[in-house]
Amino acid sequence: MHLADPQPKRPDFEVVVQAGKPLQPSPNFRTSIVPDKIFKYLTVAAALSVVAVVLLIVFELVWHSRLAISKFGFGFFAGSNWDPVSGEFGAFPFIYGTLVSSLIALIIAVPLGIGVAIFINEMCPRRLRALLSFTVELLAAIPSVIYGLWGIFVLVPYLRVHIDPPLKEYLGWTGLFTGPIYGIGMLAAGVILSIMVVPFISSITREVMLTVPQNQREGVLALGATQWEMIRIGILRNARVGIIGGIILGLGRALGETMAVTMVIGNRPEIAKSLFAPGYTMASMIANEFTEATGRLYLSAIIEIGLALFLLTLVVNALARLLVWMTTRGSPSRVYG
Repeated sequence: MHLADPQPKRPDFEVVVQAGKPLQPSPNFRTSIVPDKIFKYLTVAAALSVVAVVLLIVFELVWHSRLAISKFGFGFFAGSNWDPVSGEFGAFPFIYGTLVSSLIALIIAVPLGIGVAIFINEMCPRRLRALLSFTVELLAAIPSVIYGLWGIFVLVPYLRVHIDPPLKEYLGWTGLFTGPIYGIGMLAAGVILSIMVVPFISSITREVMLTVPQNQREGVLALGATQWEMIRIGILRNARVGIIGGIILGLGRALGETMAVTMVIGNRPEIAKSLFAPGYTMASMIANEFTEATGRLYLSAIIEIGLALFLLTLVVNALARLLVWMTTRGSPSRVYG
């Protein structure tokens, strides 16, 4: 039995060479670039769809909150009275609660997350490295309602008995730890938010630290630096832009977190200096009151709270970008001696 030779495969495109003439692509070349053009248009459409979604969100928020905007103007963001019965709406207590709880979360989470990343990458025994990194990243996969339940049954009682009394006794003179101790309040919200954003900061910091070449570590150590000096000079300064990016991502998670914060913050729209006092965040207010809103002005005011949260996130990200620019001055990161 004779088997015929297989047909030679035709190349996708070929170049026609003729003596005395410049190189010319074959006619098949035009047909071969069609898939590339389709792929290009698909990617452009995907990129533009993101912009379109953002613009659509802004339009919907502005359109449905136009009634509150026309009635209260910019005074809506500075007002502190939230009384749906009398038709008075001010967003400042919710903005204050969102910013303060997120700031507490960052104060706790940033050193903790960077410390975890340094230990896992530079000091942890190799056999424990994978297990510890998996455990840290697992914190990001836990649903926020689980964090809320843990906060109610574990964190709040522990703060009420073991943490808040010493803070009130030794730091009450600052005015930040005064008043009755309920356990729930701004401090509890900040603590539970810090636990939720640590995996983001730690994971991104670890990934950025791994991009630092090994010879830079060895070069700094060869100059007589200690391990801490090598980490500080050879790694952290070189990776500072990426670390700031991780902090920004964690801050975005803290600003928009809803369920866990709602369960431990107390949900009271008031501004108090003490961190023991209950508070309210914009995301929590929207989740609690949106389904109960009666009347067009009430519903419009709640949607304008969502618009304020969107603008706050936009401003915070812009300031973070400005911080990155001021840190690097537009130049690539480098190692300082």
